[in-house]
Amino acid sequence: MNNMLRRLDLNLLVTLDVLLAEQNVTRAAERLHFSQPSVSVHLAKLRDIFGDPLLLPGPRGMRPTARAESLREPLREALASLERAVSPEPAFNPATAGNTWRIAATDYTESTVLLPALSGLRAAAPHTRIAVLEIVPPRLAKQMENGEIDLAFHITSAGADNFHQQSLFTESYVLVGRKDHPRLKRRPTLAQFCALEHVIVSPDGGGFVGPTDDALAALGMKRRVALSVPHFLFVRSVLASTDLVSMQPLRLARHWPELRFVAPPVDVAGYEMQMYWHERVHRAPAHRWLREFIAQAI
Repeated sequence: MNNMLRRLDLNLLVTLDVLLAEQNVTRAAERLHFSQPSVSVHLAKLRDIFGDPLLLPGPRGMRPTARAESLREPLREALASLERAVSPEPAFNPATAGNTWRIAATDYTESTVLLPALSGLRAAAPHTRIAVLEIVPPRLAKQMENGEIDLAFHITSAGADNFHQQSLFTESYVLVGRKDHPRLKRRPTLAQFCALEHVIVSPDGGGFVGPTDDALAALGMKRRVALSVPHFLFVRSVLASTDLVSMQPLRLARHWPELRFVAPPVDVAGYEMQMYWHERVHRAPAHRWLREFIAQAI
């Protein structure tokens, strides 16, 4: 910052802008709600800072010098820009807004959270855009801080203390298989359940143990996990074309009409689905509107 800027303050610049417009100390004082001596003091300081008279006496008030004329437009633009920057953010109008929101989700939350909200969202905010990115929990905090992600959906345990969060729903598990699966005509026994070949979704890749296995272990039982995949979408295709079964979230199973689901013979702890966002967008009207819309649409 140069020495001139250090000596200037906002009141001096506002006074100069009004003086250049009115070219009269008395009228400038009235507009600024200052006393005339105060405006004269400001003008004296401005003359000293700029090393120029700025305004000279004339037959009909004061006349700006060439230096003052060169300052007129840049000063007006700078003050207008500053006023826009510090003014309260206008109310969000979804009908005309053109925001782009970046949302981190799994293919599960794409189906259970975003899909129920999407058609209504497109109708309410037709000019907005949504970029859906794959959620990577270890990177989420940094991505939110950097503005790469505006909103994320994940289970409670994935939340960080520095995120704002809102509970969307509590999820439970059901046993899913193809429509005509011989073992899913009714609820299987625990022994039958363990004898079936299972598919597990392992977001980290390659895991063969999940919440169901923990519940079985507490009963001294074990199932056979024949296939581990990273995404829910592939599970749907596998179940429709094989005798494999899978413990899947109830809300997701309801989106798979070509499959059938039954209650499992073992109690498996469910989880709470959360919506996460960073302090960076906590008070932004557009982001607040989006969060409220999604929460109400589910």
